[in-house]
Amino acid sequence: MARIVVGVSGGVDSSVAAYLLKQQGHEVIGLFMINWEEDSVNCTAEQDYEDVKRVCNAIGIPYYSVNYAKEYYDRVFKYFLDEYKKGRTPNPDVLCNREIKFGPFLEFAKKIGADYIATGHYCKKIEKDGKYYLCKAKDLNKDQSYFLNQLSQEQLKSVLFPLEDIEKPKVREIATKLGLVNANKKDSTGICFIGERNFKKFLSEYLPAKKGKIMTLDGRVVGTHDGLMYYTLGQRRGLGIGGRSDSNGERWFVISKDLQNNILYVSQGEGEELFSSSMISEKFNWIPEKPQETEFDCYAKFRYRQPDQKVHVKVLGDNIEVTFYEKQRAVTPGQYVVLYNNLSDGNSVCLGGAVIDKVFK
Repeated sequence: MARIVVGVSGGVDSSVAAYLLKQQGHEVIGLFMINWEEDSVNCTAEQDYEDVKRVCNAIGIPYYSVNYAKEYYDRVFKYFLDEYKKGRTPNPDVLCNREIKFGPFLEFAKKIGADYIATGHYCKKIEKDGKYYLCKAKDLNKDQSYFLNQLSQEQLKSVLFPLEDIEKPKVREIATKLGLVNANKKDSTGICFIGERNFKKFLSEYLPAKKGKIMTLDGRVVGTHDGLMYYTLGQRRGLGIGGRSDSNGERWFVISKDLQNNILYVSQGEGEELFSSSMISEKFNWIPEKPQETEFDCYAKFRYRQPDQKVHVKVLGDNIEVTFYEKQRAVTPGQYVVLYNNLSDGNSVCLGGAVIDKVFK
C-alpha cells in the first residue's frame, strides 16, 4: 500500500482517479489547488471546491486546499503576458503542468510523506531499463500527453496516471454508479484563469492594445485590427473584414504579424501563405533522454488533437529543427511542438517538446 496525493480539480476525471486508487488499497489524499484568485475573473474555483468536498466525502478520503496563486502568477502568468507582448500565442496549460502541478504540488506531497502523486490526466507511464517513458493513453481521443511534454524524469518517476487504460465513457459510468455529483459535469476547456470571460477584454486589462492596419501581402489595406496580441495564425473569425466589394467571397485568414510596423497580414482562402515546411524550436525538453542520433524521423503534433504528422528532426544543440513531410497549416510561434515515436510493444511514446520559435514557409 502506498500513500498517494491526488490532484483533485472538481472534475470527473480526477475524482474517478482517486476512487480507483482507493479501491486498489492505497492511502489516498485529495489536494485541491487554487491557482488564481482575482475577483474580477469569472473563476469557477469556489464551485469546483464544493464539488471536491462532496466527491471526497462520497469516496471516503481526506482532502485539503492549497493556494498556489502567487507561484502561478510568477511562473506561468508572467510568461503568458511576455509571450503576447512578443506577438506570439502561448500555451499556459503546458507550463502550469511543469511549474505547478508537478512543481509545488509534488513538493507538498513529499513533505507529507507521500510515495506518489496522481492526476486525472489521460496518459500512461512506462518504466523500462531505469528510464521512465510518457506514453499515450488507451483513449486516444482524450490523450493528454501533449500537455505533459515538459516533464522531467524526476517528475515522471513520482506520478501515477490511474486513467491510462480507461476510456472516458467508462470514467463517467463509474462516477454515475458511485452517485458522484460531477458524473456528468462538463469538461473544462480554454485557459483556466480566463474562464468564460471575453478573451480580448481580459487581455486588455493587462496589456495595452494599439490599433493598426490589416493588409494583404500585395499591399492593400482591408481593415483595422484592435491590437496584434488578439490574433493568432490561421484565425478566421473576428477579423471584421467580411463582405468587402473587392472580396472574392472566400474567408479571410490571418497569415502573419509585423510587430515592428503593427500590421496584421491576411489572405483569402487557405492558400500557400498559411502553410509552412519547417520550424525551429527553443530549448527542447527530452523526457526519456536526448537521442544519440543527430537526425531521425518520427512524428509530431503542433497543436492538441492534431493527428500525428511524420517529420524529420535535426538536433541542433539544445534546439531542434523539424522538417515536415507534408506542409503544415498555421504552425504558430509560442505553441509547442511535441515529438512521438512508436515502441515495439505498440505504445506511442512522447519524446518531449519545446516552444516553437521560428517557422519557415
